[in-house]
Amino acid sequence: MNVLVTGGAGYIGTHTCVELLNRGDRVIVLDNYVNSSPAALRGVEQITGRTFPVYEADLMDYNAVKRVFSENQIDAVIHFAGLKAVGESVSKPLDYYRNNLIGTLNLLEVMKEHDVKKLVFSSSATVYGMNNEPPFREDMPRSTTNPYGATKLMIEDMLRDLCYACKEWSVVLLRYFNPIGAHESGLIGENPNGIPNNLMPYIVKVAAGELPCLSIYGGDYPTPDGTCIRDYIHVYDLAMGHLKALEYLGHMQGAEAINLGTGKGYSVLEVVQAFERATGRTVNHKMAPRREGDIAACYADVSKARELLHWEAVKTLEEMCRDSWNFAARNGARQ
Repeated sequence: MNVLVTGGAGYIGTHTCVELLNRGDRVIVLDNYVNSSPAALRGVEQITGRTFPVYEADLMDYNAVKRVFSENQIDAVIHFAGLKAVGESVSKPLDYYRNNLIGTLNLLEVMKEHDVKKLVFSSSATVYGMNNEPPFREDMPRSTTNPYGATKLMIEDMLRDLCYACKEWSVVLLRYFNPIGAHESGLIGENPNGIPNNLMPYIVKVAAGELPCLSIYGGDYPTPDGTCIRDYIHVYDLAMGHLKALEYLGHMQGAEAINLGTGKGYSVLEVVQAFERATGRTVNHKMAPRREGDIAACYADVSKARELLHWEAVKTLEEMCRDSWNFAARNGARQ
């Protein structure tokens, strides 16, 4: 299969490219490197021993997107590209609505022109909002608390409307929970610029001595240890979910939302303790007041993924922690 991967140089994109190439698919990558680096794609080439076309382009550039489709035979698209920082979306909402919505519209218009009607969309568990009780099921009401989440919800609706209007389209809306980990080689992984927003990259920087302490926001939630619970999933498992979604596109029409998670939650303290066990490193941490907008627990009902995609996560929390540290150590973290 010939697969266009938008945002293919990013964290989840690179791991998905590895598994596509290992399976024998032809990959075409489009990325503007706003949240990524060409070095990550060199890691993909090193892991797989394969080269592939790469276009440094922005989905906001309609003609650039047309060029990618004109120069390549494309059977399906995996659409990762988009701005993704929740906090930044609150302070720069217009940037998020412009980039994520118009970029996706441009992609869909060009796909339609070239009769490419199979798409896997990178959605998010943020569309479940604040008012549902876990485990989150795909048929639950959706809502959002920030512009980033709103763009995911709007794009889901856009894709559903498109599939309703044209029955030839097949779209899987993959709602991610909390990806962590890295490729076992240590050649690719999550490498945010500056101070990380997410838990695992922050833990890694504290363990490496690059940051002094991890603040755990809230120790009085109604959970077994008082800290928030989230559904952490290894990025390898997430990548494999995309391959299964591509296979499923060949057997369905319309738009289908499917959760990708482990189906269980881990508290912040459990993640810290698992990291210390897996790596032998100490993670200095302290309790801090709750953050506005955080919910006590968020984890997936994954029965639909098992039934429709014949997929489930296989990596343990310790493996997620070990691979995160291995990537950091290989890329300059102090030992």
